[in-house]
Amino acid sequence: MTDIVDRKTRSRMMSGIRGRDTKPEITVRSLLHRSGFRFRLHVRELPGKPDIVLPRYRAIVNVMGCFWHGHECATFRWPSTRKAFWRGKILENRRRDHAVGALLLRANWRTATVWECALRGRTARSEAKLARTLSSWIRSRSSHLVVESTSNLES
Repeated sequence: MTDIVDRKTRSRMMSGIRGRDTKPEITVRSLLHRSGFRFRLHVRELPGKPDIVLPRYRAIVNVMGCFWHGHECATFRWPSTRKAFWRGKILENRRRDHAVGALLLRANWRTATVWECALRGRTARSEAKLARTLSSWIRSRSSHLVVESTSNLES
């Protein structure tokens, strides 16, 4: 299937997609702040410049877009155009995510991943439940948390 817009228009559309301060990221930051947590954003000294860093708890929260990071959920679909390009790009993002996670773990940082599908759509979690889940994890000693939509399992 061919693209429904020309190259120039597609390029303009794609350039408008942000890598930080996205709506899902701002939602999670707001929930954490209302829960009494204070944090730093995009700390350059840490591998991968994590979205949210809670130094007091030695915890990191990353908010991942289901498309850009290839999350196997109802939200994600492989593109039907430029298949090789997108497959390479998304698989490289996954590889990088895994490598950064390993570096953070070795540096004794605990990591939480909040997937976009947990915040949007029919199977999104309630903000109250998400806030409780994150607060509980931050105060715990657990090394890892994954928050997905209610249709996916949580680990």
